[in-house]
Amino acid sequence: MKKSIIILLLFSFIFSCNSAKKDVPVEKKTGKKEEIAANYKNIEVDIEGMTCEIGCARTIQSKLSKLPGITYSKVTFESKKGQFTFDSNKLSKDDIISKISGIAGGEIYSVTNSKLIEEITLK
Repeated sequence: MKKSIIILLLFSFIFSCNSAKKDVPVEKKTGKKEEIAANYKNIEVDIEGMTCEIGCARTIQSKLSKLPGITYSKVTFESKKGQFTFDSNKLSKDDIISKISGIAGGEIYSVTNSKLIEEITLK
């Protein structure tokens, strides 16, 4: 009696698992991902609160360069500006400003001005 109950439970488990696999949507079976073409934009921001080149400017530059969607990151202490190229499909101008303002707990750096620019110029 115990063997027949175990066999019945085993068969019901096997057949219930097979029926669940049949309900998987076609997109998951094919594994195809639709990719959107990148839409790159350049932004220049004025950054207040930096006190040195290595500790401040490089920290901001490093943290921003690690954001998904950022392809170029340059922060200059002397001009107190940051220039970034980003994919606007993955990131917005406000995301960049929020990231800068949030570094070090959000109490040190702030963005006072931002503008989209045609191209990055090295200074």
